[in-house]
Amino acid sequence: MVARRGRRNGSAVARELNADNAPTAEIPAVEVADNGEQVRAKAIPEAAVARLAVYLRVLSAMAEQGATTVASEELAGAAGVNSAKLRKDLSYLGSYGTRGVGYEVSVLVGQIERTLGLTRQHKVAVVGIGNLGHALANYGGFPGRGFPVEALFDVDPDLMGVPVGGIPVSHLDDIPAVCAERGISIGVIATPPTAAQSVCDRLVAGGVQCILNFAPVVLQVPEQVEVRKVDLAVELQILSFHVARRADNTNGSHAVGNGMVVR
Repeated sequence: MVARRGRRNGSAVARELNADNAPTAEIPAVEVADNGEQVRAKAIPEAAVARLAVYLRVLSAMAEQGATTVASEELAGAAGVNSAKLRKDLSYLGSYGTRGVGYEVSVLVGQIERTLGLTRQHKVAVVGIGNLGHALANYGGFPGRGFPVEALFDVDPDLMGVPVGGIPVSHLDDIPAVCAERGISIGVIATPPTAAQSVCDRLVAGGVQCILNFAPVVLQVPEQVEVRKVDLAVELQILSFHVARRADNTNGSHAVGNGMVVR
């Protein structure tokens, strides 16, 4: 999964080797001052932002189990990272833990939620109510995480007005008006690739600020719009590469810098 700010989104296969320090992938952290106002904090590399979301998931599960504190080694292990990287990531939040005690779970959850902008809800629209769109519209985990699905769109006349997950389906032509009226901030595109750009344009016209794109196509968007692309075929191809590489290593082969495999 890859994010791009403005103009177009890229392929997940083009991963940055040094993403933790990539200056073009920095996202400003948001802190809350004593008077309740948000202030700009240090920038956070996008790769670290992705890991913060994982830490939040792990910490939320720990909190549900009654945990009040967690050691960095325990949290790092549960999140699948090393302790040094965990501590660096959390240092962006100004959270350094207490020696011999670790981190307070509730405090750390609050810090990550504020940084990720999860202290308010982000209304979601799903466009393309096929198999994937149905699944997304009916998924009960989104509202609890602050992402209620508030609008659904399709072109199938048989779906017009039919509730899916409790939300009636509207026509694609109504995207700008409905999104503006309901304050939609995130649009999910689950359409065929030929329709994706047109849908994207309608979402942007309706004031949508972020787009999650499941269509295998590069979207052209204004500079202020964020796009994340999810291409399951590409992800499977990447996994295939790793399987093939391990098989080659087992057979006594090794990869060289230009991607060729030498036996």
